[in-house]
Amino acid sequence: MRAVTAPEPGGPEALVVSDHPDLEPGPGEVLVEVVASAVNRADTLQRQGAYPPPAGASDVLGLECSGRVAALGEGVEGWAVGDEVCALLAAGGYAEQVVVPAGQLMPVPDGVDLVTAAALPEVACTVWSNVFVVAGLQQGETLLVHGGAGGIGNMAIQLGAALGARVLTTAGTAEKRAFCESLGAERAIDYHEEDFVEVVKEAGGADVILDNMGASYLGRNVAALAAEGRLVVIGMQGGVKGELNLGALLGKRGAVIATSLRARPAEQKAAVCRGVVEHVWPLVADGTVRTFVHETYPLEDVARAHAVMAEGSHTGKLVLTTGK
Repeated sequence: MRAVTAPEPGGPEALVVSDHPDLEPGPGEVLVEVVASAVNRADTLQRQGAYPPPAGASDVLGLECSGRVAALGEGVEGWAVGDEVCALLAAGGYAEQVVVPAGQLMPVPDGVDLVTAAALPEVACTVWSNVFVVAGLQQGETLLVHGGAGGIGNMAIQLGAALGARVLTTAGTAEKRAFCESLGAERAIDYHEEDFVEVVKEAGGADVILDNMGASYLGRNVAALAAEGRLVVIGMQGGVKGELNLGALLGKRGAVIATSLRARPAEQKAAVCRGVVEHVWPLVADGTVRTFVHETYPLEDVARAHAVMAEGSHTGKLVLTTGK
């Protein structure tokens, strides 16, 4: 099978597409013939040597995929060869085959084509687990989403709005702000020209903030929280070390939560996937929540897809296809 690795850290040119041995599923696992896999910012960090896969995971990049069940491991029930599926992965999606724990396999939502389905697992599982399970966003609360035009951001806007929250977001261009507001954001804040803290404070503060920036936004995010607000940090694009005013946090009875999905145990990931199928897939199937693919690339053009990710001009997901 063809697969993508980054043997040495570096830029997009460090990605290598080469032949690898075919895979076999072990007990409790499913072999998937991959049709497509989406590019995530975590993949670019792994390529640079800054985000290694969990112990025991494949060195093939890729945190999600879509495809067809090719074989079942011992003890797997509920799936059949030929089923169209998508999957949340610890690694291995940039390939023609991947082995997946059965609990991390999900059916393709009704009405979604198989290539587009590759863009769903990571964003849906990240948003559902962090915004709704960990942070406990409730109907009528205010959600602030940083980077609303990205894959995770636009999913968070749509799910927040669909489940009755008031959604504010940040975005860097007029086009991206218009896109965010078309998805249900009440206000898209120009982070180049506006102070998001002041805008959010005027709106009464944020009950939940979904943050991909990390250190550079830490103090400002705490300032933007409402009383008993919850800041969920899922990325470190703005650095890893910041100064936290505990007095400000205590004054708001607030919480700062840092989470990652990739390193969670398989049983936790399986629970997240079940929650997504139950709560998110019906909204995708009826068109309430849409999936946005900016562009697709053949697997051999993976370096180009990573270059576009680095440019940051895209809206929605970048998807690699295997031709299967």
